Amino acid sequence: MDKRDDHESSLSVEQFGYKQELKRSLSFWDLLVYGLIFMVPIAPMGIYGQVVQTAHGMVVLAYLIGLVGMIFTAFSYFRMSEAFPIAGSAYAYVQRGWNPFIGFLAGWMIMLDYILIPALLYLVSASWLNELLPGVPTWGWVVVFVVINTIINIRGIQMTNRANWVILVIELLTFLAFCIAALIYVASGTAGTHFTFTPVFNPHEFSWAMVGSATSIAVLSFLGFDGISTLAEETRGDRSTVGKATVAALIVVAVLFMVLTYLAAVAYPDYTQFPDPNVAFYFVAERVGGTWLKLLTLVVTVVAWGIANALAAQAAISRLLYSMGRDRMLPAVLSTVHPRYKTPIVSTLVVAVLSIIVTAFLSIDNLSRLVNFGALTTFIALNLTVMIYFLGKRRTGRWGAHFLMPLLGILVLLYVWLNFDALTFYLGGSWFILGVIVLLITTRGLRVKPKDIESV
Repeated sequence: MDKRDDHESSLSVEQFGYKQELKRSLSFWDLLVYGLIFMVPIAPMGIYGQVVQTAHGMVVLAYLIGLVGMIFTAFSYFRMSEAFPIAGSAYAYVQRGWNPFIGFLAGWMIMLDYILIPALLYLVSASWLNELLPGVPTWGWVVVFVVINTIINIRGIQMTNRANWVILVIELLTFLAFCIAALIYVASGTAGTHFTFTPVFNPHEFSWAMVGSATSIAVLSFLGFDGISTLAEETRGDRSTVGKATVAALIVVAVLFMVLTYLAAVAYPDYTQFPDPNVAFYFVAERVGGTWLKLLTLVVTVVAWGIANALAAQAAISRLLYSMGRDRMLPAVLSTVHPRYKTPIVSTLVVAVLSIIVTAFLSIDNLSRLVNFGALTTFIALNLTVMIYFLGKRRTGRWGAHFLMPLLGILVLLYVWLNFDALTFYLGGSWFILGVIVLLITTRGLRVKPKDIESV
């Protein structure tokens, strides 16, 4: 990065009333890897049983519809990250593009996603490890994961980035090993298997309600592309870098998801007969490659979720808390930056503590519900913000880019959102009400706005 790029990047932050405090070191490729790690290229391995059974075998269709909904939202993130190249993600975009108070609520809802994702990943990974080493309690594994990730995140985004590259290579090699084994297994016609279109579409089993329910689960695998925008103040280059990486990461990981689940579906077509749906993919891996492949996928999935994905999630939520603390919408201490490593140290430690507490009180099922509800609610608000900001405030007149595309994103997301069950709405609604209460207290009844919020 030359001095000119650094100067322009600093100005793009300072014009919003902030100082450049975080260290700029990330390139487009670093952001792309971060996004892939956050979403986990082998993520479907962890929830394959739930998705394929809910989708009546049409697992690829569920991920395809998830991609359609997310791609429009990814372009909305692209446009808002160019307009407001600051940390805070959807919180900052809705706050400045639409309304400061609605922005707080958007940040509050995405916080539900970001805060709970590390806890969910730790709990799932610990549960899987209990199958291998039942003598170690779940909480013990959780503490190990939290300590490792917190140290890496405090040491700086560059150390996090180096860890991301190593783990991504391991994930992709595991992905490749499974795909080769599955291709050989199906191509040889073992156990009567053959390549078929039914994992993509089966007219005898299709219904929109079924697809909506399956997609509401599958969309969990896509959550994380939005986290790239939280690193805006640690990225070098022009304003389009974050947006390009966001869209690219989503497309790449979606292709990997669909290839992986298609091969799993044709290799193990009797999707209703898994001995344990919670670890269904490992039975698929064992069928096509034997015990070694089953153990490989289990171990790598634990590393990918419990360390890599949770590491990225902790980095994202700490930047969100940093941004909200900087605006005094949450306690200002959350914006404290480590003097040496230039990372939001207090926010990082808070996330670590919350992760341990949450895993002690919430189940995997409830965590999954809350994560999805918080993310999709915020995504809908973000797409609305694109319309309001670009067409209403800036009057760009670009109806295709600033109205039609975010509208399509809203419609797909709303369809999936409405397919959440009653308990999800109850839990998510309770969190929203709590956010309203916090907002009223913080702003003294909506009389005090965050500092220096001006649309540009």
